Amino acid sequence: MKNLWLCILLFFCTVMISCNSEKQETEPQVTGFITVDGPDLMLPDGSKFFIKGTNLGNWLNPEGYMFRFNKANSYRFINDMFCEMVGPDFAAEFWRAFKDNYITREDLRFIKRTGSNTVRLPFHYKLFTDEDYMGLTANQDGFARVDSVVNWCREEGLYLILDMHDAPGGQTGDNIDDSYGYPWLFESETSQQLYCDIWKKIADYYKNEPIILGYELFNEPIAPYFDNMEELNGKLAHVYQIGIEAIREVDNNHIILLGGSQWNGNFNPLRNRPFNDDKIMYTCHRYGGEPTVEAIRDLSSSAIVSICRCTWERSGTIPMSG
Repeated sequence: MKNLWLCILLFFCTVMISCNSEKQETEPQVTGFITVDGPDLMLPDGSKFFIKGTNLGNWLNPEGYMFRFNKANSYRFINDMFCEMVGPDFAAEFWRAFKDNYITREDLRFIKRTGSNTVRLPFHYKLFTDEDYMGLTANQDGFARVDSVVNWCREEGLYLILDMHDAPGGQTGDNIDDSYGYPWLFESETSQQLYCDIWKKIADYYKNEPIILGYELFNEPIAPYFDNMEELNGKLAHVYQIGIEAIREVDNNHIILLGGSQWNGNFNPLRNRPFNDDKIMYTCHRYGGEPTVEAIRDLSSSAIVSICRCTWERSGTIPMSG
C-alpha cells in the first residue's frame, strides 16, 4: 500500500512539473528594448520586428465618432452633453466606470489571439495633470491606467506604443485632440512646457520598461485647413525637438515616434531637420487606398521616413488607426 501511494504521489509530482515547464515554455517573454537599424526595427535577438496590431482608442481619449455621435465630437463636448442630461456627479461616475470596463485584460488576450504583436495606447495629456478629466478633478490616474496595460501586455507578450493623442493646447486643431479649434501647442510656450514636462515624467517612470516599444510625441499634428498652415508646419520640428530633449534627459532606451503634419501625411517640414538621435521612428497615416508599397512610395521617398507605420481605412489587416 505504501508503494502504491508513493507511486501516485510521484505521478502527480511529475504531472505538475511537466505542466509548469510547459507553461513556462509557452508564456510569452519580452526582454530587452526594440531598437532602430536603418529602415528596420530590431528585436534584442537581432531579428527584424514588424509591427502588427491595433489601437486601444476611445478609452483614455474619448472621441465622438467612436461613440457614433454627430455633434459631440470630442471629450469636452461629450462630457458637457452628459452633464446636461444626467448631471455632473452621475457623469463623473460614468467616466470612472468607463475607464474600469471599456478596455480590460480580456481585450488584450483577444488582440494577441488575432496574431497581433503591438498595441498603441492613445491618451489625453490631462491624465498626467490635476486638471478636471474623466471623473477626477485632481490626482489623475494616468500612471495607474497605463500600468495596467503594461502588465496586460507583458502577460500576453505584446509591445506597447504610448501615444499622446491630445497634447496641451491641441496639436491638431480638430476634434481628435479635444482642443479649441486651433493647434495652440505651436503658439503657446506654456503649453509646450507642459507637454515637455509630461513626457519627461512619463519617460522617467517607464525608462526601464522593455514592453514599451516607444513614445509617440503627439498624433496627427496641424490639420490641413488653416490659412497659416505652412507657418504652423514650420514650427513642427522645433516642438518635436524640445520633446525629444525632454525625454532624453531621463530615458535613452526607448524609440521616439514622430508623425508628419496634415494627418501624419506630410513629412516635408521634417525633411531637412536632423534630430541627432539613433532611436527615431517616423510614423505615417494613410486613409484609403490599397495597402501596397506603391501606395506609400510617395510618402517614404519624399519624407526621409526611416520606418513608416501606415493606417489603412480599407485593408485585410488590423489597422493601427489614427
